[in-house]
Amino acid sequence: MAYAKLSGALLVRKDAPIAETVSVPRAVPVAPAPAVRQGDGLLARHLKSLKLPTFLAQYERLAQQYAAEGLDPSGYLLRLAELELIERERRLIERRVKHARFPAVKGLDTFDFSAVPSLDKNVVLELARCEYVARQENVVAIGDFGTGKTHIAVALGMAACQKGMSVGFVTATSLMNELLEAREEQRLLRLQRRLAGYKVLIIDDLAHVPLSTAGAELLFDVVSQRYERGSTIITSDLPFEEWNNVFGTARLTGAVLDRLTHHVHILHMQGESYRVRHGRTPQPQRRANGAGAGKRVE
Repeated sequence: MAYAKLSGALLVRKDAPIAETVSVPRAVPVAPAPAVRQGDGLLARHLKSLKLPTFLAQYERLAQQYAAEGLDPSGYLLRLAELELIERERRLIERRVKHARFPAVKGLDTFDFSAVPSLDKNVVLELARCEYVARQENVVAIGDFGTGKTHIAVALGMAACQKGMSVGFVTATSLMNELLEAREEQRLLRLQRRLAGYKVLIIDDLAHVPLSTAGAELLFDVVSQRYERGSTIITSDLPFEEWNNVFGTARLTGAVLDRLTHHVHILHMQGESYRVRHGRTPQPQRRANGAGAGKRVE
């Protein structure tokens, strides 16, 4: 059955009388959409970031078409682009955190600065802005065991992940073993390139256990290759003057410290161990004698 469209508002069968015409609702005409609307520039930037060239090329024409029909989809598209960017960034951060291999996910919001009075909170908060990474500066956290050095290192690493930076976390002993194994398996250069490529490399717990001669030299190579190319965060229970116990010789220790401390932020963390402080057994309490008095509460 043939139909013809009349004036964009009526559908009518060609051989039907006028009484059989069917009325179709029509949008109320509005003024043409302005060439530039609020949010258009921000929307275009979002679409470029999302790598959506068709959206970028067509959204303005379609927006004008929808506006002519009484609708304005640009705000809707803007919100969609914002949500897509937020979700994409969340996934990227989640991926960077996973690749960093942190022992646990911790932030500065859960760190008790009052328990470590020697640590300057303002300095740590400034480091969390990650401007030191752009300057290829290092961070060394030195202090008593259990004062939260690893927590601070992980929190700074998390901040870097949220800023879009690649981060790696490894203990000093594990790193030495990984380097030695890679050398034996003839993949040392590949591992060294990966370690040098991190924007932030965290080497945790450079402690009292001496490194082997070969391991100490390989660890020096890592520090040397990252010098003024990336930021390295190191935690240690030992003050610098005792690092000879780790690297074995004054010559190698001096070479490591020379590169590590040229551009460095030193965090002094003295205090009582968190594990000791929170692991104490509560003292037994006795109830007063009399009615309702029971046994000693253990």
